Amino acid sequence: MRHTLLFLFLFNTFFTAFGQNASPYKTSFKVDGPIIGAGLGLSALGLSLIQKKDPLTQSELAAKSASDVNGFDRFSAGYFSTKADDHSYLPFYGSFAMPVVMLANKNIGKKAGQVMVLYLETMAVTGMAYSLTAGSVERSRPLVYSADAPADKRMSKNSQRSFFAGHTAATAAATFFAAKVFSDFNPDSRARPFVWAAAAIVPASVGYMRLKAGQHFLSDNLIGYGVGAAAGILIPQLHKTRAAEHLSIAPAVIDRVNGLSLTYRFPAKP
Repeated sequence: MRHTLLFLFLFNTFFTAFGQNASPYKTSFKVDGPIIGAGLGLSALGLSLIQKKDPLTQSELAAKSASDVNGFDRFSAGYFSTKADDHSYLPFYGSFAMPVVMLANKNIGKKAGQVMVLYLETMAVTGMAYSLTAGSVERSRPLVYSADAPADKRMSKNSQRSFFAGHTAATAAATFFAAKVFSDFNPDSRARPFVWAAAAIVPASVGYMRLKAGQHFLSDNLIGYGVGAAAGILIPQLHKTRAAEHLSIAPAVIDRVNGLSLTYRFPAKP
């Protein structure tokens, strides 16, 4: 019990130690704490669902045909490239540093703690959306349809979670978060267009390489890009000083499943 109280005290202190002065955002332990906790917890649940996926049997693999893939994605059924797969990790890992690099900006650096809380929240929400979806949806990767890919890789349960593209989603969440935060702290900066351009290009490059690697179809990447970009932009936006006043969170039970209800009340027109 003492350890729990100490953790809550330190967590609350982390939120409040970096005051709201000169910040475009408003954060609070009672709102952001549960969101982060739920995001991380549901991400863990999603990962457990992913681990429980079944690999393909030899008969199931033999029955796979590119003609079964929808027309929009069929062109990439059979793509396989270990080189593209390896190269995709360079911008993927590099993207996670972008929000941290932004702390070098004097305006953002003064609110480092607050920005890192929002970053954690953004990645937790993105991870939750990805893992629960990937753990629930059965879709083979494009490489499963490739005769060049090793049979054990094609049959692996890891190759049965194509939807949606987690690498692309995580990259987009990190880069768009960095661009959004930079713009909100530096609304008059001439660097804003370049920051946003980088935010858009980096996850697009990851998506392209994941496509060529045979890890994801085009639709997987487009949805992953959209989910990540939305989280990266909306999480900071909902915490902007005026917007945060209309944001609330409360326990909720839907179909006997415990969860959290996130509510945004639009301000009344004057």
